[in-house]
Order: sequence, then structure tokens, then C-alpha cells
Amino acid sequence: MLYFLLLPLADRVAGLGVVRFITFRTAAASMTALALSLLLGPWVIRRLRQFQIGQVVRQDGPSSHKQKAGTPTMGGLLILVSVFVPTLLWANLTNAYVWIAVGATALFGAIGFVDDYLKITRHSHYGLFGRYKLMAQLVVAVGVGVALMMLANAEPPRYDTRLLFPFFKWLTPDLGWAYLVVAVLVLVGSTNAVNLTDGLDGLAISTFAVSAAAFTALTYVTSHFVFAQYLLIAHIEPVGELTVFCGALVGASLGFLWWNAHPAEIFMGDVGSLALGGALGTVAILIKQELLLPIVGGVFVIEALSVIVQVASFKLTGRRVFRMSPIHHHFELIGWQEPKIIMRFLIVAILFALLSLTTLKLR
Repeated sequence: MLYFLLLPLADRVAGLGVVRFITFRTAAASMTALALSLLLGPWVIRRLRQFQIGQVVRQDGPSSHKQKAGTPTMGGLLILVSVFVPTLLWANLTNAYVWIAVGATALFGAIGFVDDYLKITRHSHYGLFGRYKLMAQLVVAVGVGVALMMLANAEPPRYDTRLLFPFFKWLTPDLGWAYLVVAVLVLVGSTNAVNLTDGLDGLAISTFAVSAAAFTALTYVTSHFVFAQYLLIAHIEPVGELTVFCGALVGASLGFLWWNAHPAEIFMGDVGSLALGGALGTVAILIKQELLLPIVGGVFVIEALSVIVQVASFKLTGRRVFRMSPIHHHFELIGWQEPKIIMRFLIVAILFALLSLTTLKLR
């Protein structure tokens, strides 16, 4: 909204010309999101306590988590407000890519909201049945995929159904409508991977902030003709507006981390983790870096794989590989203190993000 208000004045008022630059609006969106998170945080925490919206701790979890019972949850609502408001203020709202990202994030967040609501009303850590949650995620993912296919089949085409492989610049198969399957797998996998990582104070939001920062850079270079040509990646100029959205994700994450850092005053809940996972997956697809996502979000992949390995091992052999999954709980049970786990996972997340950026030139 501010973009449309200030742009007509850019030629008449000195200094307002900066609104034309995506870099300025990305920084503005990030700062706005951070400010909203910090300012609204205390009010949101008070309201959640007032309505007795507290965390329900799983009974089979580490004993140290029992003291967290009752901590305000559904803080993901604070994250979403802090992301959407700056995006609506600073992004060009005529851009279809922005609306796809915002819509997907909101819909995945809505699934998480229902899940959190059922947990609270039932006083149980079980919310939506797994199959219903998965079905809802599939519906949203298919919707995003169909929107992309509509862009790809528009005249002129506004999206590319090729699959770009990291390290191999010559390997770019055009999947056509089969790309819809890839999009669904990426979105469902991403949203659940972030959800599984959300188990310790500040773990999911801190590692997500690192991944979102990496995608902010990736989105910008994808929209920049010179950088895209130099790095031999897909050049999609309209996705530049997504940089504003990514900047808002980073700012909102840092602001929420202020309240979610150990010991947490608020938890994001599924409304936050599912939304953030969906946002990350959607951006990766829109900028044609879907196969780089597992590297950018390496920590999320490790967490998800630990659950898959644990379940598969137990069903096939009756034995568990880890003391508990996701893997961050395994480290808790072998004696690592929670802050140490969080910091070490954050270091690993930074290394994965740096690795993903280096792959841009290693093609």
C-alpha cells in the first residue's frame, strides 16, 4: 500500500525515489516486521494467557519439558501478522508471485491453526488426525501447483516447468504438467519438516531465519538479469517482489525469536511452523530453486529424516535408532542441554545456508 502511495510522489519529492528499488523495500519490510514482532509480542502473550491458550506437553517427551506446560502457544499468529502487514505495505501487490506466496503461507497456517485449536480444546498434544492434516496440506499444495501451471500456460508464459539441478547447469528437464507432482512433494515435505523441528525454545525460528535470509539473497539474484546470467541460474524478473516477502519473513523471525528464545515466553505452535514451512517451500518453487531447498534447509531435512528412520526401523526391526525422534530430542536424552542443542543446530543451519549459496557458482 505504501508502495502505491509513495511511488507517484517519487518524481516530485526528494528521497522518495528509493521506493522504486527492491533492495530498499526489502530492508523496509524486514525492519517493519521486526518492529511489529517486538511491539505486539507482549500484548499477544498477555492475550494468550488471558484466554488460557497454553502449550500441551507430550507425555512421552523429555521430563525437562513438563515445566513448559501452559506456556502461551499459537504465537505463529504474531509471526503471520508481522509477515503479511509489511508485505502488503511494501510489495507491489499487482505481482502474482507475491499473492501465491502470501496465499500459500496463510492456508498452511490455517491448517496449523485448526490443529492447535483442537489440541487446546482437547487438552492433548494430539490435534488433527495425521491423515486429515496430510489431506489438507495436499489440497493447498495442489492449489499452489495449479496456480503455477496456469502461469506456465499463460500467453506469454510467466512460469517455467523445467527442473533445475544444483551443480549441473545442463540438466534442465521440462516436466510439463508432471511438475505439479514435484511442487506438491516440495510443499508438503517443507511444511512438515519445519513442523518437526519445532520442539525446543527458539530452535525452529532461529534456523528458519537463516534459511529465509538465504532465500532472500537467492530471490534477488534470480530477478537480477546480470547476476542470473553470471551465476547461470534461471532469470525470472517478476519474482523480485518476492524479495520483499522474504525480507519480511526474516524480520518477523528475528522479532519472534526475541520472545521465543530459551526460556521461551511463547511458542509458535503449528499455526506458525506449518505456515513457515509452506512459505519456504513456496518461495523455493517460485524462484526455481526447489532442488536447492534441501541444502538451504538442511537442518529441517535432518530432523525429518530422523523421524522417518526411527519409524521405519521400529516397524521393520522393532528397534529404535535414536532414543527419541526428532533428533533434537535424542540429543536431550543423551545429556546435551537445551541451549547447547539450539546453538549447535543454528551453527549447522548457517553452514548449510552458506553451502547453498556456494553451489550457485559451482555449476
